[in-house]
Amino acid sequence: MQEPLALLVGMISDSLGIADVSVQLMICALGAITLGVGFHLRSEWYAPYSSAFGWTAMGLFLYLQSAHYVEISDPVLVVMTAGALPIGIAMGVWEIRNWNEAPEALVWFRGCVVWAVVPYYLVYSIPMLNMGFVYATAWNTEMLLEFAGLGSYQMAPMMVDLYGTGEIPLSEWDGNRWIMSEPLGENGFFIPLEHADGTVVSVSFILACSALQSMIVFVGAIVALSSVPWNRRIRALFIALPTIHVLNVFRNAGIVWLTDNYVGWTFMGLGMFDFTHSYAAKFGSLFAMFLMALALFDLLPELHRHIIRLLQPVMKGLGMDKPKADSA
Repeated sequence: MQEPLALLVGMISDSLGIADVSVQLMICALGAITLGVGFHLRSEWYAPYSSAFGWTAMGLFLYLQSAHYVEISDPVLVVMTAGALPIGIAMGVWEIRNWNEAPEALVWFRGCVVWAVVPYYLVYSIPMLNMGFVYATAWNTEMLLEFAGLGSYQMAPMMVDLYGTGEIPLSEWDGNRWIMSEPLGENGFFIPLEHADGTVVSVSFILACSALQSMIVFVGAIVALSSVPWNRRIRALFIALPTIHVLNVFRNAGIVWLTDNYVGWTFMGLGMFDFTHSYAAKFGSLFAMFLMALALFDLLPELHRHIIRLLQPVMKGLGMDKPKADSA
């Protein structure tokens, strides 16, 4: 039985004669626009209402992705995406309750989401940028594997996963290179990896392998700090983005090498790729982002203050904000 909200989106897409993935992207774009109105026009009376709608739309968009992560057995992203809708609704309620004077941290969070979504949306929607990130990710990983002496690899020709059609070589794709004019499948543009002798490695590189999602989290969080001078924000970006990129190259290389060299390895029914990609690397990436945030708090204490303010309702609900009694 199909999930009700996904079924509703499917009915809307059928009535409009477009793919359901296109409707989901429209929901994402609408959420980003309305949150952008709330951030950039924060002094207007309608900013909280626009933001409340934006939070709900963004939560719905992320929630609709959970079915895909269930299919590929990625429990971390299943939890994160499935919880996005109730969190988005809760953020909308918070916006309405503070309609006359929104906390500065809440306004910052609006901009954080907007300036995280916009770069990713542009990269995804412009095929040349999309393919460029995929190519750079595959090339950097291949070079690290070769440099470390972990094997002799090469990139196979880029492929395109067309929505509802299948995979074809990029050379046979007649789509627009500058504007995404047709929906793509879940792999989008991807590059398979091969050994130097042409034998296929069971790992391919897609846009999600580029760590662009992790990068834009920090881009959004830093750029949205409108009260912070640009020289400090730019300095923080120069620290965060290259570090994430380098760590991601090592992550990708580790996944490729382990998957290629431990083909028959299993743990509780999980193969090496599923274990490293969906569990070990995922938790490692989240821990690295946590450490990155701690490092940036020294340069951007405003970022730390906003995050603590946003966590206060959660801490209050868990009873963790009660003052401690003085000891004798």
